[in-house]
Amino acid sequence: MTIRILNILEQTMADGPGFRTAIYCAGCAHHCKGCHNPQSWDFAGGHEVTVDELLEIIKADSMSDVTFSGGDPFYQVDAFTELARRIKTETDKTIWCWTGFTIEEIQADPHLAQMLPWLDVLVDGPFILEQRDTTLLFRGSPNQRIIYLKGKQDDTIPGTVPLVPLK
Repeated sequence: MTIRILNILEQTMADGPGFRTAIYCAGCAHHCKGCHNPQSWDFAGGHEVTVDELLEIIKADSMSDVTFSGGDPFYQVDAFTELARRIKTETDKTIWCWTGFTIEEIQADPHLAQMLPWLDVLVDGPFILEQRDTTLLFRGSPNQRIIYLKGKQDDTIPGTVPLVPLK
């Protein structure tokens, strides 16, 4: 199984708490005005990498957790679900995922919702340029929520919301 990606950033601290291996995928139909990564909109952009290759890179860095960003990983939900499942069953790493979909939209679609059980944190919602707030951590506008999908909520990050029960 392959994932179309634009880039992999290792040991970044910009995409969630602590060191992270960030996988930036290709493809996004949200087209948020003012998007910080509009080159990620092209579904044919970047290059394909296998889940096994990504997992090797992720496992090689014992210090970093994982971030899925883009683009929007939910447009490649089958492959990202497989990668997330493998990360969670083969490592002790946490996974943060950014998406332009809201959690309510994801939960309403069983195909999209398949990835949620494997994620630790979801940062949801489209970026809204008119609400841009550079003081927010890990998000660009206040409509975007940092949602803990697991019981672990020990990161003290303003703007996080409590555990959202998965349906």
